[in-house]
Amino acid sequence: MALFHLHRPDDTGNLGEQIAVNLLQQKGYTIIDQNVKVNAKEIDIIAANEEFIVFCEVKTRTSTFNGYPEQAVDEEKKRNITFAANIYIKCHHEERKPRFDVIGILLDPKTKEVIELNHIEDAFFPRQRTVHRNSLSGRYKWHTHRK
Repeated sequence: MALFHLHRPDDTGNLGEQIAVNLLQQKGYTIIDQNVKVNAKEIDIIAANEEFIVFCEVKTRTSTFNGYPEQAVDEEKKRNITFAANIYIKCHHEERKPRFDVIGILLDPKTKEVIELNHIEDAFFPRQRTVHRNSLSGRYKWHTHRK
């Protein structure tokens, strides 16, 4: 009898990211990159349309025992995504406005079919400044683009 259950990697996360990529493409976004790592901080999907560069966090679960998938994006995760996004924007001289989305995916644990798919645009606004080349100072601005 095992005392510990070691987490064995499975394809749930990868499947979720592929579902999210398909969803974004269906909505007209261009996928720029996936699984971008900056100093051990990761952005799951970077997508874009004419107006926004979208940094997307994907959370996939097979149960709501610990809450819905999108609820797993906590303050630390938001800080990490914002940090990585700032570096990406600066290094790639990105002109579009940044936006932070979350896609929550709930899968059937046996069949892996999608039970629920939730794309939250503008899921959070960073508490720290985001780099944007069109800021008045030329350095930073608080990025807010609420509708």
